[in-house]
Amino acid sequence: MSEAPLPVEPAAHRHVRLGYIMAASAATLWAVNGTVSKVILASGTSSIRLTEVRSTGALVGLVLVLLVRDPSRLRVRMRDLPALALFGICGLAFVQWFYFLAIHRLAIGIALLVQYLAPLLVALWARFALHEAVRQRIWLALALGGLGLIVDVGKGGTISTTGLVFCAGAAVTYALYRLLAEHAVADLGALPLLAWGFGFATLFWTVTAPWWSFPAHRVGADVSLLGHLAERHLPIWALMAWMIVPGTIVPFFLIVSALRHLPATRVAIIAMVEPVVATVVAWAWLGESLSSVQLAGGVGGSDGDRARSNCPLERSWHVIFLTCKAGIYCLQRWVTRPIGLGRCTR
Repeated sequence: MSEAPLPVEPAAHRHVRLGYIMAASAATLWAVNGTVSKVILASGTSSIRLTEVRSTGALVGLVLVLLVRDPSRLRVRMRDLPALALFGICGLAFVQWFYFLAIHRLAIGIALLVQYLAPLLVALWARFALHEAVRQRIWLALALGGLGLIVDVGKGGTISTTGLVFCAGAAVTYALYRLLAEHAVADLGALPLLAWGFGFATLFWTVTAPWWSFPAHRVGADVSLLGHLAERHLPIWALMAWMIVPGTIVPFFLIVSALRHLPATRVAIIAMVEPVVATVVAWAWLGESLSSVQLAGGVGGSDGDRARSNCPLERSWHVIFLTCKAGIYCLQRWVTRPIGLGRCTR
């Protein structure tokens, strides 16, 4: 959940290279956060509680920053509250919850492969609901995404049907998150929009799972980091702190700052590195893997962001992006082949 077209005022003096660095750093932090979250879930923390902690932590951090910088930016019109509530609950709250439910049952790479079909859903919405022209490549992306899942089963892997249902829920709510971020309250600004969104998400989860029933005794327990780091242990509160600050607040600030220096479409392309990096991190940390066809599906999924654009420069960035994905996959195959780590573990 990264590269939504958030409303951001461009910087007076744009620094393109800085924008690229910030967008790539945000995508990397979100990618690592997937594996950290999976370790927390494996400790027995429920998906609802983890989503509640992340939403509340992000709310506190964003509100504190806005109170220090400019408290007036938190003011909203009464007529905007329903749209903000929809953005916070159906967008932020549900997309995180479905994602956590999915990665608890599936490899992170597969979960992100399905979830990142959301840009394609947006492109299909533009084609059939708004009657805008889109590229034919989106059909290839959908086919590759489905073929990737078939390949995983065919080579001996097993895919949880329940996990796929949760992935589909994450994709739909992620698409809704993107549409609402772009059209709901465009004049509010990115940080206030996120603060109010996380506020309504926190309120929703507080009603659903009240804080007075939170299993606080588990937070101080030490848990194994699993996979190749199974011999190392950290307290759950430390992992949650990482999930909230470097895994949520910092990347949101980075992506918002990147949007001040780069066009939204360019930031979207860079931020789509997230599923690739997440797959590599899950492979290196947990021993998970992903097939070449599934990576191709991920590449196609990113085409949804560019399905309504024919800019030659953006096509060039797509070639670079595709080359990076292919290179990462080849490196992974070369490293895992001698020691048999090429299968996805669940």
